[in-house]
Amino acid sequence: MWLKPEEILLKNAFKLWVTEKDNEYFVLQRRRGYGEGGGGLTGLLVGTLDTVLDSTSKVAPYRILHHTPDSQVYWSIACGVTKEEIDQHWDWLQQNIMRTLSVFDSTEDITSFVQGKIRGLIAEEGKASLVLEDDPEKFREAHLRFEKWFELPPQEKLVTYYSCSYWKGKVPCQGWLYLSTNFLCFYSYLLGAE
Repeated sequence: MWLKPEEILLKNAFKLWVTEKDNEYFVLQRRRGYGEGGGGLTGLLVGTLDTVLDSTSKVAPYRILHHTPDSQVYWSIACGVTKEEIDQHWDWLQQNIMRTLSVFDSTEDITSFVQGKIRGLIAEEGKASLVLEDDPEKFREAHLRFEKWFELPPQEKLVTYYSCSYWKGKVPCQGWLYLSTNFLCFYSYLLGAE
């Protein structure tokens, strides 16, 4: 899904991301611990962080960043739950934006153009969306997690979600509670245990 461009100062903070593809203006990264190999201990820790903490940059295992060659600033512009989804966004950028970027004289103009295009794509997606929420982007992310984790029928609609913990045994399990039209679901991932 396309994201409102958000500035990221460290593209590989603590080596939590692995670069899969890159070019002069864009970087496609995979969250360490997802995909091939699982990432070992680092993957377990990253998976735990992703479940306990809820932020845009930690939800999806794939992301695309925009940058210019002479800048240290990166902009998060897309994320994806699956490799296929993020590859579709990458291909769209290659086909529709890359050819245009060589025309601009300054890096500020390039970044401004890319941000404008991404905001336009988000606005177009928003017209088709029926979700009325205070923060539709966070609700969309929660809905993607809900579909991925519980694999319920497509007609099952997410109503709301909450951060909570479930106490079983000696240790509470921090996680997320999802309320849909027919189900109450809980998901927790803590040091490799779901």
